[in-house]
Amino acid sequence: MKTVLVTGANGQLGLAIKAACANFPKLQFVFASKAELDVTKEEEIAAFFENNQLDYCINAAAYTNVDKAEEEPQAAYLLNETAPRLLAEVCKKHKVFLAQISTDYVFDGTKGAPYTTDDTPNPINVYGTSKLAGEKAIAVVGGDYCIVRTSWLYSEHGTNFQTKILAKAKTASYLEVVSDLFGTPTYTPNLVVFLLNKITKSAFASNMEHFSDGKTMSWYELAKKIVGNSAKVNKVESKSLKLKARRGVNTALK
Repeated sequence: MKTVLVTGANGQLGLAIKAACANFPKLQFVFASKAELDVTKEEEIAAFFENNQLDYCINAAAYTNVDKAEEEPQAAYLLNETAPRLLAEVCKKHKVFLAQISTDYVFDGTKGAPYTTDDTPNPINVYGTSKLAGEKAIAVVGGDYCIVRTSWLYSEHGTNFQTKILAKAKTASYLEVVSDLFGTPTYTPNLVVFLLNKITKSAFASNMEHFSDGKTMSWYELAKKIVGNSAKVNKVESKSLKLKARRGVNTALK
């Protein structure tokens, strides 16, 4: 039986893995929240790995607030670059396979077609830049790893676009959602199945994977899909929201 450490266990991805773990009886899970393992502290990580026999580590801990990252670049880099580097180092030492979750925001969104793993990243905001720095840090450390880029995660788990939109729909007479930014929204449980199947079958064949649900749509279209007929959704342009972080027009992943 393979033992899988899941960091950031109380975040959206961590909670989705918890909800699905019973469907993967060949895997044993160790879930670690920030209180149980602060992935930005080298000593804590070292001690945790010494005290647990692990085969895989899914790093689901990340700084994901795209706009707030513009104001808190140090905090973003600490979780998105330093933590992956520290985890990569200890995983290499203990021969643990690291699955690092990254983002479509490492791209600038100007390609005009879905991005492949062969495309050159060019992030245009602090969040994307910090996530790319984490990718590069892991590659420098080496060892056994795969960076899995995904796009626009949403689900009933934790705090994310779906939970926020549904909460607003209960009280607002209408919703205003951006219609001129595009990506490939990914239902988080689908990413979980992808990751855990790969681990079960020892099937990570390269150091870089892209995973999404594959259909390109706008935030507006995603909101319509989520709320159905329960709320009216109006289109707005991204410039009208005066977002602090720049976004790529189309960061869809192939």
